[in-house]
Amino acid sequence: MRSGRTGLDRAVVQGFYDRMRVVAPAAYGAIERDRADDPGRAFSETACGRLVASLDPAGLRALGMWAHHWCMRFYDDDTRVGLRLVREIARRTGLGWTADEVRWLLDQSAAAGAAAEHRFTLPLAAAAEVPCGALPELRFASGDDQPRLLAG
Repeated sequence: MRSGRTGLDRAVVQGFYDRMRVVAPAAYGAIERDRADDPGRAFSETACGRLVASLDPAGLRALGMWAHHWCMRFYDDDTRVGLRLVREIARRTGLGWTADEVRWLLDQSAAAGAAAEHRFTLPLAAAAEVPCGALPELRFASGDDQPRLLAG
């Protein structure tokens, strides 16, 4: 991991990629269909919205991680549909995010750099659901409900 944080176990990271690989074909297809569709359509009526509605919390976490990773890799391309998907998943609560998932998301965001404007949308939303103290690299400002990145 970057910024001097302890690296994630390779088996854990491989598990993330295995889970993302399961949702990737449907996610990519939904994004491509939505690119060709009406951008003003309600999210629930889009291909991405239907995909989100079909998944359980573990599937949504995998989809969120895949979409986040895809957007961070292709942020210089047309990622509006992917970013909408990431924002919609970030709005959902109770998905059971783990500290390791959040660390992976943060690492992907740090690697993308400042050009990827929305790179912390999903990691910070997910971090808000992780038990207090599980992510020492994040902290909550007094009276704030959103975590702030300490290093990174």
